[in-house]
Amino acid sequence: MKNRSTTFIIILSVFACFGLLSRAQAQGGEGDIGGGNTVEGFDALANVTTGGFNTALGWGSLFGNTDAFFNTGVGAGTLVFSDGAQNTAAGAGALLLNTTGSFCNAFGVNALNANDSGFFNNAHGRGALFSNFDGSQNNAFGDLALTSNVSGSFNTGIGDDALFSCTSSSNTAVGDEAGNSIVDGSNNVCIGAGAGVGIVSASNQVAIGSAALGPFADISNTCFIASIYNQPVSDAGSAQDTYVDQFNVLGFLPSSQRFKHDIQPMDKASEALYGLKPVTFKYNGDKTDRTQYGVIAEEVAKVAPDLVFRDKNGDVQTVRFEQIGAMLLNEFLKEHKKVEEQQASIAELKSTVGVLTAQLKEQAAQIQKVSAQLEVNKSAPQVVANKP
Repeated sequence: MKNRSTTFIIILSVFACFGLLSRAQAQGGEGDIGGGNTVEGFDALANVTTGGFNTALGWGSLFGNTDAFFNTGVGAGTLVFSDGAQNTAAGAGALLLNTTGSFCNAFGVNALNANDSGFFNNAHGRGALFSNFDGSQNNAFGDLALTSNVSGSFNTGIGDDALFSCTSSSNTAVGDEAGNSIVDGSNNVCIGAGAGVGIVSASNQVAIGSAALGPFADISNTCFIASIYNQPVSDAGSAQDTYVDQFNVLGFLPSSQRFKHDIQPMDKASEALYGLKPVTFKYNGDKTDRTQYGVIAEEVAKVAPDLVFRDKNGDVQTVRFEQIGAMLLNEFLKEHKKVEEQQASIAELKSTVGVLTAQLKEQAAQIQKVSAQLEVNKSAPQVVANKP
């Protein structure tokens, strides 16, 4: 910031010399000078012609304005070269180099200092949007917020040093030093003091209460949220599994019939599980080198294409493990039914065996009875009659 302050002082000094040498009698009017214009200060609104309803308070304020309307400059060097309309600058050097930019508001020393043709910019704070040249629709609130932005548009930086290094577009940072490392990344959202620090060129990142850390710190389409890892839920009884869809909507998977159509029995579809090949493995980025258990998504895709997720390029990413649970349930119920049928058959066989056993016992008893009778008959004494 030291170099920028030096530049600002040099510009004002040169302008002062130019004003003293080129004008034998400088504009020294004060108060209402006609056309709804109000001035106070050396060379303030010195060149106005048809412009009206402008207010210039301070040395050189609105010096270059000729035919623009509704501008307000309060402070030395505010809107010096501007001929744009409906700008408001308060603070030494605010909107100093603006020429045709319109609908800008700068509050603070050097706020929007270098803006030339950008419009609809708002800067509140020392050096806020200091380097902006032709970027438009930016909002900077805080000392040095968006101070490096030159041509980026649609950025919002709220907090000291928020989006300090940003030169790209469509970033939002709320909090002191939030997103201050972003240079050319776009569409990033950083909320919280120091949030998103670590993002440089990545886009579409979200950082809430957390710096961008780890191997994905500067990888696009990544989300960082503080205070959720390794934290138990406050009410375990009401906890639900959470998923995210392609529209970035966070929620649970509904199971009610009212959310479904074309409902059919799963039948043999779950038999695809028998073609899966469980493996053990280790993740490339796992510093703990911990052994994991699972399947390989590409192998699953060969057996059951509907069980995998693919990215926008069609490349396999992961397995829909929540579906496997339902398939396992179907296979369990099928096996359970088989077991029940087998148990029924066994029970029937037991009943039949019981009947046969009883019959055999009865037959054995009858046989035993007959055998006993025969034995009695066999052992009875025979009487021989004597003949006279």
